[in-house]
Amino acid sequence: MTAAQFDSMSDEDVDRLVELPRVVARCSPDTKVKMIAALHRRKMFATMTGDGVNDSPSLKAADVGIAMGQSGSDVAKQAADIVLTDDNFSTIVQAVAEGRRMFANIQKFVQHLMSANVAEIVILVVGLAIKDKNGHALFPMSAVEILLLNMITSAPPAMGLGLELPSETSMREPPRSAKQGIFSFEVVMDTFVYGFAMGILSLASFCIVLFGFQSGPLEGDNCNTAWSQPCDGVFIARATGYACMTFLILVHAINCRALREPGWTIKNLKTLKTNNTLWLSIIIGSLLAFPVIYIPGLNHNVFKHSKMSYEWGLVVVDVILFILFAELYKMVKRRTMKPLSGGTDANTEMDRMRTYTMQAGTLNADSVLEVKGAK
Repeated sequence: MTAAQFDSMSDEDVDRLVELPRVVARCSPDTKVKMIAALHRRKMFATMTGDGVNDSPSLKAADVGIAMGQSGSDVAKQAADIVLTDDNFSTIVQAVAEGRRMFANIQKFVQHLMSANVAEIVILVVGLAIKDKNGHALFPMSAVEILLLNMITSAPPAMGLGLELPSETSMREPPRSAKQGIFSFEVVMDTFVYGFAMGILSLASFCIVLFGFQSGPLEGDNCNTAWSQPCDGVFIARATGYACMTFLILVHAINCRALREPGWTIKNLKTLKTNNTLWLSIIIGSLLAFPVIYIPGLNHNVFKHSKMSYEWGLVVVDVILFILFAELYKMVKRRTMKPLSGGTDANTEMDRMRTYTMQAGTLNADSVLEVKGAK
């Protein structure tokens, strides 16, 4: 369609079009502004690239205006939101890919930290139902254990997740809504589902040791603050719950690498070597659990737990159950929720656009890119 044909149409005529024209020849500044307004009326997100003074009105009207840094006029640069310093359109694709990587990694970081906090809340709140012989609540975890889990065990893997490389499907995913923040429905749902699973498994191990392997909490007195022989069963159960929570938080970092893709496949585990911060934090966090549990004095007086023996079998069982649950949960999401990445047609279109941008090089053509309701 030519600009004269498009300009001759009223807004009502434009809105009645099934699809807006993809190419408009010989555009005037008013034509570009009219196109952007038409996109906005269709609840679409418009990005404008330009270099001349006549592009400044449309650069200002667009949701994101991108001016050429080398050949662009000063007026266009001032009106734009982004200045493309190398005048290369393919840089826009790279910037979008990096922005998606950063956004996804922030979600992974937040999800890992928040799900660990939910798990700790579950085990502490539900554990208040367990009473000693004096009717006082028996804490499944001590305050220092919780502090260690938050500061040393959970934080480093979360920071490692913030350094993840982009996924293979990141550029095939449809644009997200401009109104959608970090806490999407899926991220919030995952946070609570994984958090409840970790909390219930840790609490179950605590209760199995306390009521199944030991004599229960009724013999000890003041077992929240000091060790005594009658409280030894409580201290061992507390160590078991702490060990379970430690290793569940660490293996959960593998789950958080992808919202829906399997985390424990050989292919995915091989890519773990590209993130030194993540796998080192998992190894160091695993090794740190042993001195915390077994160093005499430190375990009784500081962390309020005792050394473990055969209770490690419960830790291994909990880790296996959690991995199986996480993979089953992701499989259900893949089958029931809308796919994150586009299909074959979307892949073909992305390949075509990528080829075009590579060939375009440093062309200074003006263009309007439309993306449905998204950034």
